[in-house]
Amino acid sequence: MTMKRKLDQNDEPSSPARADEGDRALEQKEASQPGQSHSKTEPSFAELGLDPRLVQAVAKQAFEKPTLVQRKAIPLALQGQDVLCKAKTGSGKTAAYVLPLLSGILKRKSTDPSTFTAGLILVPTRELADQVFKAIEQFSAFCAKDIQATKLTENVSDAVLRSLLSIVPDIIVSTPARAWQCINSAGLSLDKLQYLVLDEADLVLSYGYDEDMENISKALPKGVQTIMMSATLSAELDTLKGIFCRNPKLLDLNEEIGAEDEKLSQFYVKCAEDDKWLLGYLIFKLQLIKGKSLIFVADIDRSYRLKLFFEQFGIRSCILNSELPINSRIKVIEEFNKGIYDIIIASDEKNEAFGDDAGAEDQEAMLNDSKRKSDDAGNKEGAQPKKKRKTVKRDQEYGVSRGIDFRNLAAVINFDLPTSATSYQHRIGRTARAGRTGMALSFVIPKELHGKHKPTWIKSTENDEKVLGKIIRQQGKLGRTVEPYNFSKKEMEAFRYRMNDALRAVTRVAIREARTKELKQELLRSETLKRYFEENPAELSHLRHDGELGRTTRQQAHLKHVPDYLLPKDGKKALTRNVGFVPFKKEDKKRGHKRGKPSGRSFKVGGRKRDPLKTFKVRRK
Repeated sequence: MTMKRKLDQNDEPSSPARADEGDRALEQKEASQPGQSHSKTEPSFAELGLDPRLVQAVAKQAFEKPTLVQRKAIPLALQGQDVLCKAKTGSGKTAAYVLPLLSGILKRKSTDPSTFTAGLILVPTRELADQVFKAIEQFSAFCAKDIQATKLTENVSDAVLRSLLSIVPDIIVSTPARAWQCINSAGLSLDKLQYLVLDEADLVLSYGYDEDMENISKALPKGVQTIMMSATLSAELDTLKGIFCRNPKLLDLNEEIGAEDEKLSQFYVKCAEDDKWLLGYLIFKLQLIKGKSLIFVADIDRSYRLKLFFEQFGIRSCILNSELPINSRIKVIEEFNKGIYDIIIASDEKNEAFGDDAGAEDQEAMLNDSKRKSDDAGNKEGAQPKKKRKTVKRDQEYGVSRGIDFRNLAAVINFDLPTSATSYQHRIGRTARAGRTGMALSFVIPKELHGKHKPTWIKSTENDEKVLGKIIRQQGKLGRTVEPYNFSKKEMEAFRYRMNDALRAVTRVAIREARTKELKQELLRSETLKRYFEENPAELSHLRHDGELGRTTRQQAHLKHVPDYLLPKDGKKALTRNVGFVPFKKEDKKRGHKRGKPSGRSFKVGGRKRDPLKTFKVRRK
């Protein structure tokens, strides 16, 4: 593929050196005028040189103006330049590479009608592949007849994959493992490939795709333009740059967009292990946080324990983990973005299994060892010693802490603190996106309290205070603050007995049965009924993923309602000493009561008619 050069004032190709000088001069000019209005210097999408049909699709998506990463990356990509871009999550990286890729294919098709696969987009997880594929469909809405895109992440046979590739799609979205599988089986030809995109490139090697990426690099033709997008610059990124790029243009844009970080509020709470559960109950039952929340826990069992715990209080939630089928996971994310669900409990398994400094081989070994131990523990628990339980294969291409766009997410709750500051950064990047405000709240277990509450403690919390120190230093370098948030322990104690009752009901047997039950339900929905729901899409809306799983647990109806006498004298506000991020429910003046108030009977101590102590009568014999 020939490199396209930038034209000068005389419409003649300029040398690369002169083009670079022009870019630097423009950057210096923008930097020298900090007080000038951005509207005069920032170009629109139409001025970036994109195909008019793409500009029309962008306008339909209500994008007002290009973000910084789009303004910098799109012109370079349209010139044929290899691009290595580091930008924070939520900055618009997907559109920054999808739009120039589509524009290049449309321009080529206007002169060369031959069909071949022109673009290959590699992502580390199946959830991200689905998101990228939908972005391609949205941006190609006005040129759908000219763009054929295929996603290769479904669990199908090689014959079905060859059938999908027989149409010779213009763009393929895949994980590296599935892409190499198709190349190796002669179903995918890269002989005429023009564009290669690596999204979340720093994660590709961390997910164990080393051998797949090496094989793909050998199958690529010469002159392929490479675009690499990442949230961090790491050793893995340097390795990929050396394999796939030719003198790429490096865009390190994090420090230039720090002004938007003020919309993200970060807090932490130091508490005992059992206090985590008490605070979780209070926050969501009393609706101290308004809006949709994403809760991160350390492992799969932990996610089911928290879901069953919430069910004791009538709090509905969904679960995301690597055991669930990909179709179910994608549907949960879609319906969460539509506002059907308010709480998702996600197990961030890969980030908990290893730290930042572990190599890909060590990470895979640790994951396999962790899986083997958990399976062995499951065999011993609640079963005969000689009887082995069937193990469920976990999806190694699962991940929700990176890249996934959870829309209008109000809060990220680190119920279990991650084991590294980098993982923390990726988690909180799910909120405060696209100019919206957001909040991150993390529970931290002090060293002296680690392991004190045996029923709920986990090993990863042993170093919470050290990780918190790294997080505070990392966020400080980015100009952000992580502040302590104080809950009134005195006012919380009135609810502790309810928390203990709920925890006692969530036994290990109940967790195992709930985990098996949901997996069976989701497999049925994902495979057996897939064709039926394709023909009857309206029926799919009746299948909810936040239903109760705790039918085998001890039912305690009284826990689902919060009587008024448990609340502090000053109401919910007294539970917190500072109310910086807590958007309490406003009073509905028309109805004369507070919205979101728990249903059910309640009474006020001291009232004449509602006080059961004053209406209780004793009959004499």
